[in-house]
Amino acid sequence: MSEEIVGTDTSDLGEKIVKVLKTIYDPEIPVDIYELGLIYDVLVNEDNEVKILMTLTSPNCPVAETLPVEVEEKVKSLNAIKDAEVEITFDPPWTQDLMSEEAKLELGLL
Repeated sequence: MSEEIVGTDTSDLGEKIVKVLKTIYDPEIPVDIYELGLIYDVLVNEDNEVKILMTLTSPNCPVAETLPVEVEEKVKSLNAIKDAEVEITFDPPWTQDLMSEEAKLELGLL
């Protein structure tokens, strides 16, 4: 999981975005999408426009239509954010290896 924040005051903004992402859960797994490793990249430009590159646990994920919209809407709800766009990718495909230690512990995988 990489996080690239551009600009001067955007590191605080990046932290706020991550906090928002940690409030969004995969409906099938009781862990937030950030800890699951579904967020590949968060980019913030100088105009406070955000682009999030994320994946889903599978291409047939039942929330494939709604989860990216939820991510966009919640990130856009931050006062400083001018716009947010979510791009879904399956390259690389999601695996359990992308989950944080916290998520693995929560799911009994450690």
